[in-house]
Amino acid sequence: MTENTPENPSGKAPGPRSPEPSGVDLARVALRAAKDAARARGDAAQQKKQARRGGLRSGARADGRDPMALGSAINRLITERGWEAPAAVGGVMGRWPQIVGEDVAKHCVPERYDEEEHVLSVRCDSTAWATNLRLLAPTLVARLNEDLGHGTVKVIKVQGPGGPARRYGPLRAPGSTGPGDTYG
Repeated sequence: MTENTPENPSGKAPGPRSPEPSGVDLARVALRAAKDAARARGDAAQQKKQARRGGLRSGARADGRDPMALGSAINRLITERGWEAPAAVGGVMGRWPQIVGEDVAKHCVPERYDEEEHVLSVRCDSTAWATNLRLLAPTLVARLNEDLGHGTVKVIKVQGPGGPARRYGPLRAPGSTGPGDTYG
């Protein structure tokens, strides 16, 4: 039977004890503890010095802190924000002469793209070119969808030339729509 003594509170028989480090072993343990403490102090001092210099420095290998090329940074931003379709349509507006041909591009200019309705609005400088582009619209929609992806452009809205700008002056009545507003 075992006794409950202050040295043995569990009441179980004492097992073999590991010997306390002494001599050379004690010196090794103390040296290891001192090295760890010095390393921790050195790391803290190094971090303070780097913070004063302006942050961590990049080494020979690539990591997340390295500068990124402008093209890849823009591509990453476009992908993260979900701007692939508007950016592609913007590229089409830049390449409009190659897509529709030089003659048509001289007289018809893309103005805007409605992303919700997938409509590309094009302004022509004469009614004849607007009619011509309306006839070419199905072919252009197919060509644009080949380039951008299926369903990106569903309709091309063709607009003719705008009328002359309204001039307001001292001979105009406020709220008048012009010479056609004289009768009743």
